[in-house]
This record gives sequence, C-alpha cells and structure tokens, in this order.
Amino acid sequence: MIKTLSFPIKTLLLNAVFLSCITQVYANDQVSSASQRVTNIPHKAVVYQVFTRLYGNTNTNNKPWGTISDNGVGKFSDFTELALKDIKSLGVTHIWFTGVPHHALIQDYSQIGISHDDPDVVKGRAGSPYAIKDYYNVNPDLADNPAHRLAEFEALIERTHAQGMKVIIDIVPNHVARGYHSSYSAARHFGENDNTRLSYARHNNFYYVQDENFSVPDVTMFPLGGEAHPLSDGKFHESPAKWTGNGSRLAKPDKNDWYETVKINYGVRPDGSHDFPALPTHFKQKNTAEHLAFWQAQAVDTIPDSWKKFTHIAQYWQTKGVDGFRYDMAEMVPLEFWSYLNSHIKHTNPDAFLLAEVYNPSLYEDYIQLGKMDYLYDKVGLYDTLKAVIRGEKSTTQIATTQALVAPFADHMLHFLENHDEQRIPSADFAGSPEAALPAMVISATISRSPTLIYFAQDVGEAATQSPGFGAPTRTSIFDYVGVPAHQRWMNGGKFDGGQSSTQEKKLRTYYQKLLTLSRTAPAFTGDYMPLATGDDKLFAFSRFNKVQQLIIVSNFDRVHGKTLSLTVPKSLLTAWGTARLEGDNNADLQLRDLLKPALEHDYSLIFNPEPDLGANIQLKLAPLQSVILALVN
Repeated sequence: MIKTLSFPIKTLLLNAVFLSCITQVYANDQVSSASQRVTNIPHKAVVYQVFTRLYGNTNTNNKPWGTISDNGVGKFSDFTELALKDIKSLGVTHIWFTGVPHHALIQDYSQIGISHDDPDVVKGRAGSPYAIKDYYNVNPDLADNPAHRLAEFEALIERTHAQGMKVIIDIVPNHVARGYHSSYSAARHFGENDNTRLSYARHNNFYYVQDENFSVPDVTMFPLGGEAHPLSDGKFHESPAKWTGNGSRLAKPDKNDWYETVKINYGVRPDGSHDFPALPTHFKQKNTAEHLAFWQAQAVDTIPDSWKKFTHIAQYWQTKGVDGFRYDMAEMVPLEFWSYLNSHIKHTNPDAFLLAEVYNPSLYEDYIQLGKMDYLYDKVGLYDTLKAVIRGEKSTTQIATTQALVAPFADHMLHFLENHDEQRIPSADFAGSPEAALPAMVISATISRSPTLIYFAQDVGEAATQSPGFGAPTRTSIFDYVGVPAHQRWMNGGKFDGGQSSTQEKKLRTYYQKLLTLSRTAPAFTGDYMPLATGDDKLFAFSRFNKVQQLIIVSNFDRVHGKTLSLTVPKSLLTAWGTARLEGDNNADLQLRDLLKPALEHDYSLIFNPEPDLGANIQLKLAPLQSVILALVN
C-alpha cells in the first residue's frame, strides 16, 4: 500500500529489516525438497493484478487532476468475454481486481444516496483505493449504472468464473476512510457503538484522542490541485479526533501521515499489550479447522468487535462469489486476528486464495503457520534483489542467497516485478527498458512453486511517464483518473489484438505469454530447485525438476555483452534428477531443447564428463539479456 512515506526511506527500512534476518546461506548444491515445505501446494498460480478503474479506459487526454469527463474511467463492463480471454492467454489463473470496494472519491453520487467526500481528507480526485468508505459495496465510478453497481460487479465475477479464472479483491483491515459509512442495512457500522469518552476499549472500533477535535494537516499539495470545491476549506469535522491509519495519535496529523484514514482497533492497548486470547505457539502445527475450533471455544466477550466485523465482511464477499483476498499492510494487525479471520474463511472455502502484504522476514513463518496465510509478498527479498541486479547494483550470486533464506517457506512467497506500489519497469528509476528486466522475470516466474504476479500493462511495457495530479511519474497513479497508453494501444478499442501496439510491445507480450504459460504448465515447476554456479556475476543458473521433467534455466543480465560458457551440471543434480538413463558411468550425451524458442529442434547437449564424479557440462552461448529454459529431451 502506498501512502506518503518517501520511497527511498521505505526501501532502506525494508532492506535493513531483511538484512538483519540473514542467518545462514545454503550451499550452491542445496536442493529444496518437497518434504521440507511448510504446506503442500499442488499447483502454481499466475495472478493478474488489474487496477479496475484504469483497465478499460480508452480516453487519452491525461489532463493533470482531470475529472471523469476530462480523462475518462474504466468500467466493470469493459471486462468483456474477449477481454477476459485476453487476460487468460497470459497463463492467468486468478485476477486481483484492485480498487473494487467503495472508497472515498470526489464525484457527485448524491442522487443515489451516497454522501459527498471531503477533498481535504481524500488523496487525489479519484481517491485512494485503500481509504474504504463502505466495505459492503463497490466503487460507483466502475458501474455503467451506479445505482446497480453491486449487481454489475457480481456479473463480472460470473464472467470471470466462466473463463476458468478466480476473483481476488482487497480487504484493508488496518484502517478505513475518515468518512466511513456503510449503506448495507445488515452491517454493524464501524464505531457506532464506541464509547468515545475512552481512548481505548476492547470493543471500540477506533482509538480516540480525548478532548481534541481533528484538524486537517498542513499539506504541501492542495486538494484537487488547488481547484475550488464547496467542501475544500481546510476543515473536516471529527470529534473527538481518531488515531490516523498509520498509528499517529495526533489530533492534527503530519502531512506525511495517512491522514485520509483512521486506524482500526483490534484489541491492542495503547501500550502495545494485547486484550484478547493468545494463540498457543504449538498451533503452528495445527490446521485451519483446529484454529477455528480454538476461537469458537473462547468466551464471546473476549473477541474484539472489530474481529467480528471484518469476518462478516469477508463472509459477505464470499457469498458474492469472491475466491480470495489480498490483505493490505497485514503486519499492522495482530497475528491472532489473522488466525481468527482466515480459519473462518477457509471453513467456508478451503481453496480460498489468501495473500498478505507483509514486509518483515522475521514474521514470515508466523504469518504462514499461525496466521494461516497462503502467500506473502516477496518484496524485501527476491524483488529488491532482482531490481538491484537489473540495475547493476548487486551480483547475481545474491539471488541464490536471497532464495536460500526463505527456503523453508519458499512456496508461499508471491513473486512480482511490478504492482500498484512499485515503479514501472521501463522507468528510468527501475530498468530503463522493458527488455532489461526479462532475465529477472524468467527467474521470478520459475525459481519456485510460489505464485507469480503480473501487473496490467507490464506485458506491453507501460512506462508511466504521465504527471496525472496527485500521482507522479514512474508509477501508474492509483489516485487519479488517467489512461494507460501502452495498455490502450494493446486494447485497440476493445479488440485486444494489439492493433495500435508497436512491434516492440507485441514482441514483449508474446514473450510474457509464453513464459507465464510455461511457468504454470511445465511439470518441472511443481518440483524441486537447485542453484548452479556460473562463475559470472551477470549470469544466474538453476535447475527445476521432478521425475517427469528436468530443466536448466540460465539468464544473462548483461545488457551489452553476450556470454559463452560451459555450465557444470554437478553429479548431485544428476542424481537428484533420478532418471534411469543417468545411472552408471557410460551415458551417451543427451539432448536439451530451449522451451522459450518456438522451434522443436534440440539446441543443446548435456555432455557427460569422463570422470563420473565431475558430472556433466552444457556449452552455452547467450545473447545480451537472453534466457534459456532447457528441457532434457525424452
């Protein structure tokens, strides 16, 4: 989740946390064994994150601080059968529709009973998708008929399911918009029963600053870019003031605080102590049914009210057909809550896809085993490492070190090179061109059985060069009404045929299609992993294998120089491959085929060393930025 914390500072903090957790490095021939995995995950998922408001927008004006009339907005209906088939062609199994729950925004929907939002506590004109105004409804901007917006989203869920893909939406548990109010009559509204005379109470939904009213912070960027608005007066009524979403206890938050949101109370006292039952540590070995039974055995009054409210929200969306949730800033909420929520969700749908934004590696094991998360962000590990390698700031040897650190739960670490928080790959602050990140994308998608996430328009090289208003270049804005040029060219007015795309963009998308589909379907990617030594800090190599298929993956990060090398396949790997033809000392050379190439010819050979203990070699010649995925030919 992006708020206003400076990105360099945030990155430095996250990297420091990661480095502090380094305790050991696995040897290069260490095999990641299925028997060591925390959970047996039967398949590899490919998640397509789409910023729903932007996906179908064909308007190319991109006026800074533009209105819907100026710049346009995408709709649920833009996800036609053809559009969904186009998404699925990337090998996608799940679509994460970002920005669906109704959040604060500057648009007049009073004719259908929606109250106005105050620009003084809204970031951007289109608003942050992480300042939720109503958890039981959807963003009216996204509907052709805003009065029927929920039905339109339900229809999109059905269309997505009809194409064989599952639906993920956000749950933002740590905070809500300052103007939160649900229109759902069956909902118990946040704060409606709070005792506001107390700073804290177990069943209060919010924390309160006693005897002080909220004051709008002194911001440097005026609401709506300085445009006049009846509610933009530097005031917002909130009495008493509530704690701000990032935990600020000031009645007048700082401009860098998450001032558009208020923090939810989960039974954590202001001194940090917990006011709810502790989950025994031996529950790491318990399944979700046993976790649920534990919570059901607790006295009702010991469970904080906010826990119950969010569980009701999750169950509500499951009844609508939602298949999973992405949890924003999950580590800002106590671990026991996740056990409570996720065990309820899994009781309803054992296959629910649960993804948490967690950045602290020291918490990974607990969030997986005690919190019952399926997947966590691999941001401060693999993402940061690959970005540094792409930029020439680290050696490729760091990749194996990074991956070894998460070996016990590697299958649970979601991999990505872009998402709504991160810079677009072609931006100068990241890779400078979409092709420069392709070696890293190959590694990200194939190094483990964990899911791969691709952000919409990544596959056509969107560079995010616009200055849209509240947002800034290098990231596609999540706060403004804008178009996404490279994606618009691929959409081609709804044909999704790349009719306006450049040759480079079409070639890039074809590569993504092949890579992601291969990562999901090749049998070896459900198997084991072993890194291989290359002797070159611009090359990275590893094997993925099981009894059915044996692969060697090699990537060249050098943007200028090709590489010629003799890659050693150690005897330990040949033994781990375990095929009958590799037994004994008299193997004939075996053929390998590059699965990233369309041709079916055998491009390479596995040449056995006369000394069996020395394994075998593959002679390789790689162009700049080339990767190969070599399959042993049966």
